[in-house]
Amino acid sequence: MQPESQASQPPLTLQVSCVQMHWARSLEHNLDRTLHYIEAAAAAGSRVVLFPEANLTSYYFPYVIGLEPARVEAALEQTQAAAAAHRIWTVVGTLKRTADRHLNLAHVIDPRGAIVHEYAKVNRAGRDEQQYCRGGDKLSLFSLDGILCTLVICRDGRHPELYRIPGMAGAQILFHPSCSSDELEAVAWKRISGRAQQPVGPNSKMFHCVANTIGESPDGKQTSSGWSFIREPNGLPLAEAGYCQEEMITAVLDLARADRSYLRDSQQNPPFLRKYWEAMVADTRARADQRPE
Repeated sequence: MQPESQASQPPLTLQVSCVQMHWARSLEHNLDRTLHYIEAAAAAGSRVVLFPEANLTSYYFPYVIGLEPARVEAALEQTQAAAAAHRIWTVVGTLKRTADRHLNLAHVIDPRGAIVHEYAKVNRAGRDEQQYCRGGDKLSLFSLDGILCTLVICRDGRHPELYRIPGMAGAQILFHPSCSSDELEAVAWKRISGRAQQPVGPNSKMFHCVANTIGESPDGKQTSSGWSFIREPNGLPLAEAGYCQEEMITAVLDLARADRSYLRDSQQNPPFLRKYWEAMVADTRARADQRPE
């Protein structure tokens, strides 16, 4: 039987769900909500469900740094089993302890429950993440039912090269798990100034799927901006979530619209840059299956 990750004929459309969750709850709570939304997304007819940054472990470092790695692995295994039970592509996040600090990881799980791709956040954000995490050393490129896709995590979205180069390699969809937690005033200004996640379609002509977080930290000093979205390659919204509530949004992507035309133009003009783009695309493809360690 042909692997789920290598469908012979890519579909014309893809239904995607993005889940908006609290960023500072316990592993047990997060796992329960994750399993709930895997089932809900499958019941809604979605082929893919995207969760926020570090949705399993939480992004609240005073809690995360005390988590035993075995508990994190067990939660990830239960998530894999749920993805297999409901036969749905699932993208979840963990903060995973390694021999050298933590890695902020996104795990792509196929409908058979196998982790087929992992990406480590490159650009760390905030004092705690700077202290407890190290950055990854590759760009994301993976196949989902024969559709090339890419991933960035939260702050990575401010660095267009991280998704534009995979887009040059053929990626039509950017999956963007996020946790835009910050002090109350900073979160308010993020909303006013155009959100923590800026739409990528207008500079790439790719689909952009964001799963962000909501809620306050236990000490009440931080919150998160919410407003997850699924956007067309032209930048217009197909679905949007609210500021404050846990919820799931869903949209159908017409893949023909993701023609990556701006990226293809960049690869050609100005001519003196062509060889550099070609080299970076080749390196991205070569490193895509490396596992972050």
